[in-house]
Amino acid sequence: MGIIGWIILGLLAGGIAKILLPGRDPGGFIGTTLIGVAGAFVGGWISARFFDRPVERQFFDLYTWGAAIGGSLVLLIAYRVLFGNSRD
Repeated sequence: MGIIGWIILGLLAGGIAKILLPGRDPGGFIGTTLIGVAGAFVGGWISARFFDRPVERQFFDLYTWGAAIGGSLVLLIAYRVLFGNSRD
């Protein structure tokens, strides 16, 4: 799966992470989307590095989706902790 596939996966993973963690984010839709893309890369890296489970090269692999969504959730939570919900 190439870089374009990871970006598309990250966009979708960011949307899913936003659904799982509802609420207002300091960065809005654009910030959440970028966090989703970064989370897909971070989730894939963490999966390969620490869990000794490299993600597959297939777009529709369940483990790849889990790593991307998990990475997006981790980054979204960290973003909320660092920058808070200032858009109330």
